[in-house]
Amino acid sequence: MPSLKDLRMRIDSVKSTQKITSAMKMVAAAKLRRAQEQAEAARPYAERMERMLGSLAGSMASSEGAPKLLAGTGKQDVHLVVVMTSDKGLCGAFNSSIVRDARRMIAGLQADGKEVKILCVGRKGWSQIRRDYAPLIVDLIEGIGRPRLSFDDAQGVASRVLQMFEAGEFDVCTLVYNRFKSVIAQIVTRQQVIPFAVDAPVEGAQADASSVVYDYEPDETEILEVLLPRNMSVQVFRALLENNASEHGARMGAMDNATRNAGEMIDSLTLNYNRTRQAFITKELIEIISGAEAV
Repeated sequence: MPSLKDLRMRIDSVKSTQKITSAMKMVAAAKLRRAQEQAEAARPYAERMERMLGSLAGSMASSEGAPKLLAGTGKQDVHLVVVMTSDKGLCGAFNSSIVRDARRMIAGLQADGKEVKILCVGRKGWSQIRRDYAPLIVDLIEGIGRPRLSFDDAQGVASRVLQMFEAGEFDVCTLVYNRFKSVIAQIVTRQQVIPFAVDAPVEGAQADASSVVYDYEPDETEILEVLLPRNMSVQVFRALLENNASEHGARMGAMDNATRNAGEMIDSLTLNYNRTRQAFITKELIEIISGAEAV
């Protein structure tokens, strides 16, 4: 049985932990609002840019003069998987869910006989993936979003990927990240960014709108040469914003659960402390009464 001193020390320790988790919850809640607004504001721009490029590139995907970022290398032998996680922990299953999906994707590609390379954005993903796939990791990019997430961070990641593509180090590039849905829900998302994925035309009104022929000045090739690298940075930036909001939401939920669990543990330890204290008092009273009767 632990002594009263041990129980008091443990109660004080849990109370200190509860103060920390409560403070982290409030900080995450304060950061979440801005991060959520940024992620939701970036979605329309990124989605419309994808649709516009898809409309522009639809007729050029198979032509000989198509840009390399659109046409690709003509092969799908080497895949680059960009695993986007956080540098910090204490955010529940946020990082592990991304890593789990990335591992599933890597195993599937290897089962199909593909060569896989991994670019880790965030230290937590790197620390988990290197246990099983250390030889496949080509680089680690950390410190993203310090002190504040900006478009320059996305351009740095996009530039690294584009340099590898220009050097012929891979054929297909896919981003793996968490898309923010709500504070308690994040959706693991895979997005192919190289080569640019041209969606098949849909039926109905959308098909009629996409069938309209436009004249471009300059021509489509020159426009795509400029916009495709820009789109790469935009899509990476959207993924970083989605990840940032998802991280704060997951951390807020995890710290809320930790604070409640600490409160329950404090109640349990306090009850145990009171019972132990009462047992010691009862024992002392019995000894005093027994001694008095013996005299």
